[in-house]
Amino acid sequence: MSRPAYPEGAAREAVRVLIVDDHPVVRRGLRAMVDELPDVEAVGEAGDGAEALRLLDAGTRPDVVLMDLQMGAGMHGVEATRRITALPDPPAVLILTTYSTDADILAAVEAGATGYLLKDAPPEDVAAAVQAAARGETVLAPPVAARLLGRVRAGGRPALTQRETEILGLVAEGLANKQISRRLFISEATVKTHLVHIYGKLGVDSRTAAIAAGLAAGLIRAV
Repeated sequence: MSRPAYPEGAAREAVRVLIVDDHPVVRRGLRAMVDELPDVEAVGEAGDGAEALRLLDAGTRPDVVLMDLQMGAGMHGVEATRRITALPDPPAVLILTTYSTDADILAAVEAGATGYLLKDAPPEDVAAAVQAAARGETVLAPPVAARLLGRVRAGGRPALTQRETEILGLVAEGLANKQISRRLFISEATVKTHLVHIYGKLGVDSRTAAIAAGLAAGLIRAV
C-alpha cells in the first residue's frame, strides 16, 4: 500500500501504524515511540498475529504493521505476515524484532515483509523505516543487509539481463506490473514473465524477497 505524494504546502496525512508484539510493556513502549514520531500515529495494538488479523478484519486500516517475529503461543510474525500480505490492498509489514538469524530474515522476507529492523535501532531509524515502508520501499537494517549480502556472495552473484534489472529496479520503486508495462511500453504479461525469470535467478518467490536479494547483490540501488 503506497501513499500519495502531497503537494507542497498541503497537510500531510499521518502514516497509520498497527503494533504487533506479545509483550504488553514492549507494546506500550513502541506506542509511546510511535506517537512521538512526526506524521505517524498508532491506530491499534495486537498481542499476536491472529489478533492483528482480527483487527484488520474488523476494520482497522493501518498503512504499516510493525510486526514482532516470535510471539509465545500465539500466531508468529512470519505466518501473520504471509496472511496479511495476501489480503486485498494489504498494509506494508515492517518486522521489528531481536532475531537476526538467516532463517528468520529469509522467512520474513519470503512471507512478504517490506522491511526488517532490529529492536536496538534508534527511534529516528524506525521513523524513517515506517515512512519508507508506507511508500512501498524495502527497508533493511545494516546487519540484516549484511547477512543477505553474505548469502548472495556465497552463492555467486545472479546474472540478470538488462531488462530484468530494469524491471527489478522499478519493482523496488513500488511500481505495480501495470505501471511497469506502461513505463517500458511492454505488455503486462511480459512483465510477469520477466518477474518469473527474476525470481528463479534470485531464488525467491515474492516481490519483497526479490528486492532484498537485488539490493544485497548490488544489482539495484536503494530508492
